[in-house]
Amino acid sequence: MVPDLLNKADDSENRGEMPVPIINRRNILLAALATLGAQTLAHAEGTYPSRPIHLVVGFPPGAAADITGRVLASGLGRILGQQIVVDNKPGAGSSIAAEFAAHAANDGYTLYLGSSANITNQAINPALGFDMERDFVSIAPVSAAAVVLVVNPATDVHSVKELIALAKKKPGEVLYASTGVGAAPHLAAELFSQRAGIKLVHVPYQGSPQAVADLIAGRTMMMFSPASTVIGQITAGKLTALASAATKRPSILPDLPTMAEAGMPDFDTGIWFALMAPKGTPQEIVDKLAAATQKAMHEPDAVATLSKQGVDPLSGGPDDLKRFVASELARWSDVARAAGLKS
Repeated sequence: MVPDLLNKADDSENRGEMPVPIINRRNILLAALATLGAQTLAHAEGTYPSRPIHLVVGFPPGAAADITGRVLASGLGRILGQQIVVDNKPGAGSSIAAEFAAHAANDGYTLYLGSSANITNQAINPALGFDMERDFVSIAPVSAAAVVLVVNPATDVHSVKELIALAKKKPGEVLYASTGVGAAPHLAAELFSQRAGIKLVHVPYQGSPQAVADLIAGRTMMMFSPASTVIGQITAGKLTALASAATKRPSILPDLPTMAEAGMPDFDTGIWFALMAPKGTPQEIVDKLAAATQKAMHEPDAVATLSKQGVDPLSGGPDDLKRFVASELARWSDVARAAGLKS
């Protein structure tokens, strides 16, 4: 029973006693609610996750991002003891998915598989409906997909140096394919032309299948492509691989030199994926997901599955990913600006 102190003025002073403070019912109620809310949040974080988690992926089923997302979801599900539902939302270079995830509830039940595509898109168009630094909290790096420089065998080019020599001999005549304006293969080729001092002609496509088909047909001459997309054509001799565009040789093509080994140092255009969540997601949840992500991606079965697709797991935590995203955004913004692509 609530004492009368909540409802009546105190008359103790009239009786010569020490006054008893008047307690405001509204203040007690607010304090109780605040305490209950804090206890509820602490309990929710301590038992997280208590229901299925949605992992938003900005590419269609079968893409490198989707393969990585499903391997991650499977591992996280086992470690966390909850189902991880992969939610594919392809379109606009994964910008549709990123905008959706950025405005989702920050309770840890909607996660986002961010990628290098988000960075290059933002580098070209800073006025998107989201910002990778402002609207997301970094959880952990997930994986890197090998990108390789390939040419049509008819070019009779067998090294990066020979390709540069051909482009200098025929300025404006070397056509390169990409999977669309602002996509990683596009900016990789722009970075290559800037570093090599050559003039290349961009031929954008809506996706890898069309781009690779026209490259094989000889309608274009070169392309920076995910290794998983062209490994079959390389093996069959339909395309010639010149170098890996990352800083290390891909596990799927261990004999292929890196761009640095081919004479172009500090060249790194690998495609990467990282786990992120809407800004404001509790740190306790972020830390729990980061630890689980590292464990999931380095399990032997996960490593074996990804390596067949030219994808390797990455290591690191929230602070590592946060610094990396900032550096990537700055780097690709400079490349886009130099290429005249920045809005």
